[in-house]
Amino acid sequence: MITYLYWVLVAILIFLSLFLVGARMGKWKPAVILAVLVWLAGTVLYYFWLEQIFVKRLGGTMTLSVPAGQQHIAATWKGDNLWIENYDPETNRCIFREYSRGNLLEGQVVIENCHPLRAGGSTGNSGAEDSTTIPKRPRTAL
Repeated sequence: MITYLYWVLVAILIFLSLFLVGARMGKWKPAVILAVLVWLAGTVLYYFWLEQIFVKRLGGTMTLSVPAGQQHIAATWKGDNLWIENYDPETNRCIFREYSRGNLLEGQVVIENCHPLRAGGSTGNSGAEDSTTIPKRPRTAL
């Protein structure tokens, strides 16, 4: 919601610059230049600083896509940057990708031979628990 409110505010500022400077003062060239500068400043400000702050702190909106052939595992915040973990079953790798402000200086960590929760690797266990499986019941009495 805050994201939409921000863009409405930018649109209002553009309209006001065109109306006040262009229509009221009769100076259309400075009005158009001012409107373009407001739009450019609003866009740069949003994508390079405010987008992830809105999403993390104020309930904004952000859409990311999982790359084809990968499975999403987890997402977490480190500071104001979002880290996404995906699993690639073809190469058996877990890939952590950082989505930073403005998509600059993004990091990536690749874990080779990754088996998230032993994906499909527990065959013939017949209910017996060992140290690599998740227990079916609590280990201690409640």
